[in-house]
Amino acid sequence: MEKEVWRFIDSGNGSPSFNMALDEALLDWHSEGKIPPVIRFYGWNPATLSVGYFQKVEKEIDMEAVKKHQLGFVRRPTGGRGVLHDHELTYSVIVSEDHPEMPQSVTEAYRVISEGILKGFHHLGLEAYFAVPKTAEEREALKNPRSAVCFDAPSWYELVVEGRKVAGSAQTRQKGVILQHGSILLDIEEDKLFSLFKYPSERVKERMQKAFKNKAVAINDISKRRITLEEAKEAFYKGFAEGLNIELEPYQLTEEELTYVQKIAKERYESDEWNFKR
Repeated sequence: MEKEVWRFIDSGNGSPSFNMALDEALLDWHSEGKIPPVIRFYGWNPATLSVGYFQKVEKEIDMEAVKKHQLGFVRRPTGGRGVLHDHELTYSVIVSEDHPEMPQSVTEAYRVISEGILKGFHHLGLEAYFAVPKTAEEREALKNPRSAVCFDAPSWYELVVEGRKVAGSAQTRQKGVILQHGSILLDIEEDKLFSLFKYPSERVKERMQKAFKNKAVAINDISKRRITLEEAKEAFYKGFAEGLNIELEPYQLTEEELTYVQKIAKERYESDEWNFKR
C-alpha cells in the first residue's frame, strides 16, 4: 500500500512574527485544499519568548527582562504557557481534522501526532515515552496550571525521558484544520527562562525553579553525547515519517507564498494589539 505524501518544510531561523505567520498561512492553505498536510521544522532569530493565546502578559511576563536579554516576543495562536525558544528544534504539524488517521478528541489527536516526536527521540537513542496524568490531583492541575512556564505545566500524553518532560506542544483547531506546534529542547538556560516571568516573591521563584529541575530536561542533559541541531532534524524527520506512516516531500515556498506570509506577520504578529491584547 502506498504511503500518503505530506509536505516537509525546513524554513530555518525566522523572526517571531514570520514563524507564527507561516504556521497560520499553512493552516489557511491546507483548509482551502491548496496543499497537502505539512510537517515543518524551524528556529528563531532572535531567541524568543512566545506566550499562549490566553496568557495575560501584564500579569505573568516581565517585559523588562525580555528586553534585557534582547529576546523577541510573540503571542502564539495556540494555547499553553510561556516558552523560551532558544536552543531547540521547533516543529509544526498541519493536518485536517477529518483526516482518516486523526481522532476527533484533541488529546487523542495530540497523541497520534506526537507519535512522530516519540520516534524521533528513539532515533536519538533516548527512551522517551508518553506519560498520562494518573491521579485526580494531576488531572486537576491540567485544568489550572499554577505556572506560566510551559515546561512546568503537566499535560496529557506528555513526552518524557526518565520521568522528565522533553518536549512541549500546543494545539489549535481552526477552519477544520489542526495546527500543533512545539519545542524540542536541545539545551536549556534555566536562569534566563525563570527571569522572564513574574512571581509573588523571590522565594516563590526559587522554589519553582528548584522544582522545575525535576519536571523538565533538555536532550543534551541526558544524552550520552552532544546532539547537534542537524542530528536532531534528521532524527525527527525520520520519526515523523515513521510515526505517522507517511512519506515526506521537501518543499520551498514560492515568492508569492512568502509575500502572503509576510503580510500576516506584519498585520497580526508584529502588532501590539495582538501580542499584548489579553
